[in-house]
Formats: sequence, structure tokens, C-alpha cells
Amino acid sequence: MEALTGQLFAGLSLGSVLLLAALGLALTFGQMGVINMAHGEFMMAGAYTAFVVQNVIGDAGVSLVVSIPVAFLIGGMLGLLLEATLIHRMYNRPLDTLLVTWGVSLILQQLARDVFGAPNVDVRAPSWLSGSVDLGFTQVPAARLFILVLSVAAVTALALVLVKTALGRRIRAVVQNRDLAETMGISTRATDRLTFFIGSGLAGIAGVAITLLGSTGPTLGTSYIVDAFLVVVAGGIGQIKGTVIAAFGLGLLQATFEYSTTASIAKVAVFAVIVVFLQIRPQGIFSVRTRSLA
Repeated sequence: MEALTGQLFAGLSLGSVLLLAALGLALTFGQMGVINMAHGEFMMAGAYTAFVVQNVIGDAGVSLVVSIPVAFLIGGMLGLLLEATLIHRMYNRPLDTLLVTWGVSLILQQLARDVFGAPNVDVRAPSWLSGSVDLGFTQVPAARLFILVLSVAAVTALALVLVKTALGRRIRAVVQNRDLAETMGISTRATDRLTFFIGSGLAGIAGVAITLLGSTGPTLGTSYIVDAFLVVVAGGIGQIKGTVIAAFGLGLLQATFEYSTTASIAKVAVFAVIVVFLQIRPQGIFSVRTRSLA
């Protein structure tokens, strides 16, 4: 039973990492149909932000708390800059956005090498996240428990923004029917920019969380971008609740496969399961309800 609960929490912690990585992508990909291959590099920027803030402040506990909002702003500004300079010229051209953002990701990786060097750097975890937490039925790493709490907090905050604020209502209107939203006086251009800012800022927060699991390097984002896209597609394009279910489902599935196989075989098996699932239900777990006549 202890081994089972330990493996269950391993799946939940992996799912929380995937959720943080995919949450912002669900917004930008769902609303604008933009395949942003530079999303992983926004996560890398958030991780390096945590590294810089810790070097400036020194105290690992304080720097982690400060890094989260700073990384959100850094990631958001990078996303806003990308949208304003390149992406807004290529709406409804997903293959073009894929190629362009892939090029941007390579540029950002090289920029990180020039600024921070090619070797990976480490961000010290605060003392209150070292060791394990006794939950009564199992021992869980404190850092992974923190990431799980952070991902739940990010989902809750995003859900409140989408449901309770005027910006959220504009975002949902644009997702459902962009042309009708424009006729109702909604500035889809401004809404797209704010959505890209929020989605990219969430990637920055994900980068800070990932520093608690290992070292930070220029290619950090490439380790998560494919899995993040799989989570978004499996959950349903633009569906936050589908993203949450898919992230934790894939995390639990991979942890289950890893229990009896290796990590590499488990990743292949999860990918095969996703392919089969999308053959049966190509729209994902949830689909967007629109007011289109088609």
C-alpha cells in the first residue's frame, strides 16, 4: 500500500508539472490557434529569472517567493513582444507560426548560452522545501508537494479570471466566435495580446517550479514542450478543465507504466495511448461549443 500511494503521488506530482507547463499553452493555442514552439523557452526564462533573483537576494526562501511574480512578468513580456512583432501577422496560419516560433526558440536558447553560459546552473531550494512531508500514509518530497499546490493555485486563479472578470468574459467570447465578438465591440486585438501575456506569464511560473526538480540550462524548455502540447490536445483545444484532467491523467498513467518498466518505455507507452485516444476522440476530452452555423 505504501508503494502504491508513493507511486500515486509521483503521478500527481508529474501531472502538476505538466499542468503548469501546459496551462498557458492552452490559452494561446486554444484562443488564437497559434502553435508557439517558443513556449518552452518562456519556461526557461522563468527558470533563469529564479536563478538571477536568488543571486541578487541571497536568501533562498525569500527569492523563491519573489521569483514567482517576477517570472510571470518576464515570461508575459516576452510573450507580448513575440505577439506584437511576429505572431499577429500570422493568425490563421498555424504552420507558419510553428516555423517562426521554432526559430525564435533557437534564438532564445543561444541568447541564454551567451548570457549564462552553456553549462547548467542550479537554483537552491529553500530549507522549508528540503526533505519530505509525512502525510500519514506515505512520505512525499516537500518540493513536489509545493509544485502541486502551486499548480492548483495557478488553475484556481486562472479560472477566477476567466469566470469572474470582464477580461475573462472577453476571452471566452473570442474563443467561441471571434467574428461575433468583434461585432459586439470587443477588441479582439487587445484581448489576444492580454491572453498571450497571461499564457506566457504562466510559462514563466512553470519555469520557477521546474528549478526545484533539477538544474537549469538553455535547453530546459525542449524537455517539456512536446508533453505540454500533448496535454493541451488530449484535453481539448482551449479547454482549461480538459487540460487539468489530461495533465494529471497522463502523469498518473506514466507513473503507472514506470512502476513496472523504465522511464523511456513508459513515455513511449503514454504516447501510444494518446495516439489511440485521439483516433477515437480527435476533439479531445472536451470540445469548444461555438455559435457557428457550420
